[in-house]
Amino acid sequence: MNETLLQMKPREAVPVAGLIVAVMGITMIGLGWVPHLSIILVMCALLVYGRWRKQPFQAMQTAMANGVVSGIGAIYLFFFIGLLVAALMMSGAIPTLMYYGFGLISPQFFYLSAFVLCSVIGISLGSGFTTCATAGVAFMGMAEAFDANPAIVAGAVVSGALFGDKMSPLSDTTGIAASIVGIDLFEHIRNMMYTTVPAWLLTALLLWLLTGNVANADLADIAAMRQKLLDSGLVHGYALIPFVLLLVLAVRKVNAVYTIIATIAAAVAVTYLHSSPSLAQVGGWFFGGYKLPEGVDLGAVGKLVSRGGMESMFFTQTIVILALSLGGLLHGLGILPALLAGIAHLLTNAGRATATAAATAFGINVLIGEQYLSLLLTGNTFKPLYDKLKLHPRNLARTIEDSGTVINPLVPWSVYGAFLPGILGVAVLDYVPYAFFCYLSLLLTLVYGFTGLTISKMPDNKEPQ
Repeated sequence: MNETLLQMKPREAVPVAGLIVAVMGITMIGLGWVPHLSIILVMCALLVYGRWRKQPFQAMQTAMANGVVSGIGAIYLFFFIGLLVAALMMSGAIPTLMYYGFGLISPQFFYLSAFVLCSVIGISLGSGFTTCATAGVAFMGMAEAFDANPAIVAGAVVSGALFGDKMSPLSDTTGIAASIVGIDLFEHIRNMMYTTVPAWLLTALLLWLLTGNVANADLADIAAMRQKLLDSGLVHGYALIPFVLLLVLAVRKVNAVYTIIATIAAAVAVTYLHSSPSLAQVGGWFFGGYKLPEGVDLGAVGKLVSRGGMESMFFTQTIVILALSLGGLLHGLGILPALLAGIAHLLTNAGRATATAAATAFGINVLIGEQYLSLLLTGNTFKPLYDKLKLHPRNLARTIEDSGTVINPLVPWSVYGAFLPGILGVAVLDYVPYAFFCYLSLLLTLVYGFTGLTISKMPDNKEPQ
């Protein structure tokens, strides 16, 4: 980000930040406002504050624009995800995956299956968003037939997807965390295993213990839903080709956007193997989401397969734009830099360093709702301080992933928080108690920091990078 407009002191920034959090909490939780309105209200107040501090509107507008530019890639990606979901629906890829999934997944292990499979897909794709939008949608569809708790299923999906987003070498957050502190990508991934593997195993155990709730699912309902999926005309073995292509391209480290474009093209080709929609219909589906033909009433299954489209992403994209603008304005007015400078003196040992960096990344997620900024701002700020303590920078990279990347889905007004309810159909506050992997990662990184376990020092004969 660019230089700040104001040189604010921490004692000035703290009450401002506290008031922002209070306003967002009261309006969103107390009054039930959509996050957009709360963010705009805060932005208006900050613009007035900036003018009172004699800052020109143009300079503040530039700061907001810089914030949006920092996350423009995610905004573009949402367009492609909307198109991808529509394409995978019209081609039958998601309905076919669900159909076979009903036959393979036992109710006794349903929550665990959702977590494990989303973990594998997340690692392959390197994108928590794409994992939730594809496999996550399929598992949420299965939840009703298995008489499963949607909140637990969503928690399992989010946990698996964020495991992949955190650990995959294809993930942008993983690359950012490694590059911002100056370490090798695979060194970073190996070091994250100390917190990630125990968190993954504990999550698997907890979800396995919860599966008793669905052990007595009515298999007749499952059979009925499978039949309705067949009646939709979308279930075909070859419809899984787009999924296979998606995985192959991801494993080959093809850029995510190009991977999605190729998958969409394959899905459109598959669509014409079992139906003959007009180009006008296809265009309508890409914008407004796939719709079953008129007169076809499949009940809940019909609602399930009628999804996707660019329009479904507008809510998410607008909140992302506003959140990034707010982040840029907070940085431009000197509020964020002052908050970060105010806690720098707390870094006197590994435990305090870990706790302070984690609190900062966590706080940026809560204050702004943007995981990329939580990584970038925390990494940039604390890297010199870690060097002074002779702590290896891989400790910092792991900490910001455990307290930044995986925490974003737990914040209702965050990027993930805006995206997931629309995709999974479950409110953030409902699935948070079951997103075990997300907060277990944070807990373990704090425990390691204070106990010194897995905390590595810089060799005496090696200067910090």
